[in-house]
Amino acid sequence: MNTENIGKKDERNLYLKNEDLDVAVAKYLALLDFEKVQEKGRLLSVIEAQGWVTREPVFAKISSPYYNASAMDGICVDAMEMIGVDERHPRILTKGKAFNFVDTGDVIADPYNAVVMIEDVLIKSDDEVSINNPVSLWQNVRPIGEDIVAGELIIPAFHRVRPIDLGALLAGGITTIEVMEKPRVGIIPTGTELVEAGTTMAAGKIVDSNTHMFVGLVKEYGGEARRYPTVRDDYELIKAAISKAVDENDMVLISAGSSAGTEDYTRRLIEELGEVVVHGVAIKPGKPVVLGIIKGKPVIGIPGYPVSAYFVFESFVKPVILAFNHQTFVEGVTIKAVLSKRLMSSLKYLEFVRMKCGRVNDRFVATPLDRGAGVTMSLVNADGILKIPKNVEGYEAGEEVELILMRPQEEIENTLVSIGSHDVLMDIIANIIHKNKEIANLSSAHVGSLGGIMAIKKGECHLAPIHLLDEETGIYNRSYLKRYLADQEVVLIKGVKRTQGMIIPKGNPKNIHGIADLTRADISFVNRQRGSGTRVLLDYLLKEQQIDVNQVLGYTREMNTHMMVASAVKSGSCDVGMGVLSAANMMGLDFIPIGDEAYDFVILKENLGDSRVQIFINVLKSPEFEEALKQLGGYGLEQPGEIVEPSTT
Repeated sequence: MNTENIGKKDERNLYLKNEDLDVAVAKYLALLDFEKVQEKGRLLSVIEAQGWVTREPVFAKISSPYYNASAMDGICVDAMEMIGVDERHPRILTKGKAFNFVDTGDVIADPYNAVVMIEDVLIKSDDEVSINNPVSLWQNVRPIGEDIVAGELIIPAFHRVRPIDLGALLAGGITTIEVMEKPRVGIIPTGTELVEAGTTMAAGKIVDSNTHMFVGLVKEYGGEARRYPTVRDDYELIKAAISKAVDENDMVLISAGSSAGTEDYTRRLIEELGEVVVHGVAIKPGKPVVLGIIKGKPVIGIPGYPVSAYFVFESFVKPVILAFNHQTFVEGVTIKAVLSKRLMSSLKYLEFVRMKCGRVNDRFVATPLDRGAGVTMSLVNADGILKIPKNVEGYEAGEEVELILMRPQEEIENTLVSIGSHDVLMDIIANIIHKNKEIANLSSAHVGSLGGIMAIKKGECHLAPIHLLDEETGIYNRSYLKRYLADQEVVLIKGVKRTQGMIIPKGNPKNIHGIADLTRADISFVNRQRGSGTRVLLDYLLKEQQIDVNQVLGYTREMNTHMMVASAVKSGSCDVGMGVLSAANMMGLDFIPIGDEAYDFVILKENLGDSRVQIFINVLKSPEFEEALKQLGGYGLEQPGEIVEPSTT
């Protein structure tokens, strides 16, 4: 193929069609031939068979138990000789004639056909016992085949072997079973910008994390993964890599290059080597997936953004791997949860939204995480996934929605839910709590201090971190409880004093000295989101110095956390941002202090007795927490964990 003109406008990839997800999956699976892989098999030792799929049904060779066995410790007797025994008519038995001592699992043979529990036996001597309760025929005896009968089915064909199956197979006399070969999945990373983890980084380089995630997911769903070396963005090199992988595997995944850019070759290469079934599916994230077939084998082009890559894998690769193994795709456990904030979506796509979730009082409450396709941590931090259908614009705050869980429900039920202001100390507290295993988790959603107060008002969280300055008194937090929560019984848990200020690059290259410098034409700023305590403080300082927000270049550019502000400064995308000293320290940046503020926690008084809240308070008071804050710098502790009653606010 002539590659000289690749990259010109008329040669760009065009999406064939934005298929609906269910239609695309059904169409693709219908065109694939799984029989060749399913015909393959191998003989495995039972003890090595966990996770493999049986090729044929497995029937027991022997019964279990293999003999009549005592079900407990006691004495074996002839039940027919015990007729008439009761408390008024006890019977003395002689060892070796009328009874024998037995332990659980011992053989019960003629003339004995019942077992009396040792608790019901009065031992008179080494050779004599007395019993005063009757016993029925075969009482407390496990008969031959009680568990497994020789010849009966233990596990069917196309069954993925579990640990509990191993015991049943061995008990049924099975030592080897025939299993299907696991589908071999070749994984090709593409992109000149990709480097391996641990490589010295440079601008324009990206660590290849996606394909390692694919390897883990392939193994989890029953395949064998083979990851190939990274191929740079060269048409012929990628073509050769695909051809090789198709010859050596049952399925091929091509990471990145599935979109419509000038160096996105995946669709054209699959089309040249085989057939493109679908290019572009109406899901978000994950739209630019390519579903193809080469030499009868599935070849899937997966977008490069990590979150898109994950959802494409779950939506398309997982069903194919399961189909190879005759397994059925089953969606995860779902729960009903109440949305803590409004969530809008496009009518054009089925959207997957990552959610934090926890049980507050008698209901689950869910808060959306960052929706960006490149935000890997939104997957790591997610408790569940909300699917917003293609024909739905979104959901209102307070509306009940269905979440597909990404963590066990028991863990989510045992989670302390925090919604409000962001600080890295919440991560420290979460780590201490998780490490000590006192509760499952601390779930933090960052919506700003005012957002946290509203979450408390609506009963959507256990506690809300806040740091809100009263412009009239200069006192933090207390007046806001009176203003917004006067109709509810709340208390304030004292947290920390922390230093707020201006985060600037190392060495302060633009000689920034204070708030007044934000009006300079050569200074670009990054702000916190509306409703955050930092935004309230900034607005107060601007008003104090009679600065119009329109004079600040970047005032409308918002970040949801202090670390995101620091990262923006570190990357050079802005010259300065408002944030806390600890964030500047963690990113190796300079800092201009403005003042200390109170970072406290609002909680409904009725929740003070909740064990999860008490654990949180204990962590605030702990030496481990104090030492961690010292390491960060920028914090002071003044009676952390102290409860401030409304009457004192």
